[in-house]
Amino acid sequence: MALVLALDVSSSVDAVEYDQQRLGLALALNAADVRHAILRGGTGDVAIAVYEWSGMRQQTLHLDWTALRTERDIDAVVAALGGMERGYDDFPTALGYGLSYGATLMARAPHCARHVINISGDGENNHGFGPELVRKHFPLEGVTVNGLVISGDVPGIAAYYREHVISGPGAFVEIADGFDGFETAMARKLFREINDIMLGGATPSTRPRG
Repeated sequence: MALVLALDVSSSVDAVEYDQQRLGLALALNAADVRHAILRGGTGDVAIAVYEWSGMRQQTLHLDWTALRTERDIDAVVAALGGMERGYDDFPTALGYGLSYGATLMARAPHCARHVINISGDGENNHGFGPELVRKHFPLEGVTVNGLVISGDVPGIAAYYREHVISGPGAFVEIADGFDGFETAMARKLFREINDIMLGGATPSTRPRG
């Protein structure tokens, strides 16, 4: 499985909320059930890449393609993600550009049976082309795009992600209860993606421990 993780660092995300995403992602990967799913869950090797997105050309690659084959591999990635430094903090929400960056990153992923982009955000696209155009003009054939919506000040953001962002086989939207709930939602989402759990609706009923 090739898994891209994309974090929103647009201007709507303050310093505290950025830390909640950065540390939440690291802790979610470190959760016992997520570790088990990666190493012994039957999905085979998992390779991940991690980037941040905000404005049209403001994307930062923090982790290039890395295979997670051992506990030590996961330890190294958790440490790297926990120590990330924000690349940009004063740009709009160019969600289309952010997703297109993920598509080009996925185009050079290791050869895998499954390809998933996991994109997080707290707002709708407000700069540049929209995410729905990425499906038509970027290499996303056979790629599942899932969304992790951070609820807050934007009404209907989950519906927006369902209609305009997610695509591909088994695509779904996970919802975090604000930035405080990011870690828990990300752990749920990773557990579901890695195990290839197919459920109806936007909220999985299987919740990882840890």
